[in-house]
Amino acid sequence: MIRYTLRCERGHQFESWFQSSAAYESQERRHLIDCPACGSDKIERAIMAPQIVSKKGRERAQPAPAAPVEATPTESTSLMMAQERELRSKLKELRDHIVKNADNVGDRFPNEARKMHYGDIEHRPIYGEASPEEARALIDEGVEVSPLPTLPEDRN
Repeated sequence: MIRYTLRCERGHQFESWFQSSAAYESQERRHLIDCPACGSDKIERAIMAPQIVSKKGRERAQPAPAAPVEATPTESTSLMMAQERELRSKLKELRDHIVKNADNVGDRFPNEARKMHYGDIEHRPIYGEASPEEARALIDEGVEVSPLPTLPEDRN
């Protein structure tokens, strides 16, 4: 993974992670990268100072200060918080839809999914519980399964 500092045509600066520099270039050519502040898809990499590790590997050089940006840290943080809230809302909406429209088969999930896959019982939307090993076995057999999105508040 590689992190780039990016800048749109209006001077907004933001960061994004990419699998590789080739992945960035491909997405940039296809205009798949948008500025989170204004939505512009005219994006370029900003000049970045690499972090250098000393010979002993204990001390990191301080990165050069970033170029001034139009958005204040509070606005940037607020934007990220708004995006996170929106993502959580969409995940909750998806989870609620599945719970409302599918049968909870509990720990019978692996067996029920397998029976439907092999045509032993009628297909219907289900959800339930499976260990990571059971889920991997289902996937290896070609059974289509996906985890339900879990939100932090679900763990409390």
